Amino acid sequence: MLPLLCRGGSYMEMIKEMSIDLETYSDVDIKKSGAYRYVESPAFEILLFAVSINGSPVTVYDMASGDVLPENIIHALMDDSVTKWAFNAAFERICLSEYLRREFPEMMKSKYLCPDSWKCSMIWSAYMGLPLSLEGAGSVLGLEEQKLKEGKDLIRYFCVPCKPTKTNGGRTRNLPVHSPEKWELFKAYNKRDVEVEMSIQQKLKKFPVPDFVWEEYHIDQCINDRGIALDWQVVENAIQIDTISKEELLSAMREITKLENPNSVLQMREWLLERGVETDSLDKKAVAAMMKDADEELYEVLSLRQQIAKSSVKKYQAMENVVCDDGRVHGMFQFYGANRSGRWAGRLIQLQNLPQNHMPDLEEARALVRCGDYEALSMLYDSVPNVLSELIRTAFIPKENCKFVVADFSAVEARVLSWLSGEE
Repeated sequence: MLPLLCRGGSYMEMIKEMSIDLETYSDVDIKKSGAYRYVESPAFEILLFAVSINGSPVTVYDMASGDVLPENIIHALMDDSVTKWAFNAAFERICLSEYLRREFPEMMKSKYLCPDSWKCSMIWSAYMGLPLSLEGAGSVLGLEEQKLKEGKDLIRYFCVPCKPTKTNGGRTRNLPVHSPEKWELFKAYNKRDVEVEMSIQQKLKKFPVPDFVWEEYHIDQCINDRGIALDWQVVENAIQIDTISKEELLSAMREITKLENPNSVLQMREWLLERGVETDSLDKKAVAAMMKDADEELYEVLSLRQQIAKSSVKKYQAMENVVCDDGRVHGMFQFYGANRSGRWAGRLIQLQNLPQNHMPDLEEARALVRCGDYEALSMLYDSVPNVLSELIRTAFIPKENCKFVVADFSAVEARVLSWLSGEE
């Protein structure tokens, strides 16, 4: 690998490895919508870019204040022969993909940077059974450098929109100029994160992650980058139908109970107490237990409550929150999410935990939802929420001439662990 020649004619440092940490801003809630949707917002930007090149001291580029990344770093980000490290590297890779696509569209070969040259110290920590947080991993390893505790407050101040008040002049975002002292502390926090991440690597270097695990991680990243398409007509109409259905169910409950808000746990418990039924909880199990000995009126009220509380239909709302501009949902899997067994964990819509469908006329029910025919649905089926629940899987659609295959291993972790321990 040759060193790069910069515009001024002088040679820049040859980069073999980088450790990176970003601080970013977006008006999209990353916890609710995921990183892929987060970076698609026009408001998204990289505020701080902290980097160590080839193990050298960390440099922080204050991009919010006008700093520009050097050419050798830009090229290294796109160079698959340069190893890029980060803690939760998926976030850095997705954010930098969006940044490079906006700033250097002619240089980006694909929508996302190829994951093959990225390695994640969070995955390394998980492989060793350590916590999946930088603070947790650093604490358990007893590092000299620890993540700065002020970070959460600084992120809340600079990285998400703020409420307009008289005190802040009605602004909806805090910039570096609004608190130079906090901004300097934020830069120190950004720098420290890279130092902690590098210390974790140093501490774990005697216990390397096998190559086959990194290969699986790179496949995982490709899967998350590709995403899964949604039938938006089904999702949109399911949300509208669910809203109509819930209002009708609430109306029926009001008529029987005479309560102002029968969905209120407090009001419902008082109503039940008047009928000699005392309960501390109104969750699914408690309601099912009460229904066993309920009279006709009580049974109907509890049945209506069960339908209103059907949590699985909330997955349609989750789909609406996370769907990206390409009509697909990205980032639904967390590699090594279960850090004892190493299996994948579900994120956002929780694809590994979808209600099963057993309806004999599934296609017909789906067609009614797709065309938004609530009247026909409510006439043909006893419970509209149950129908919507069974149709969740059908909101995901494969590309043309392809199909999805649903498979599941029964108690896979327990069985594999037994086999590994020699249990016959």
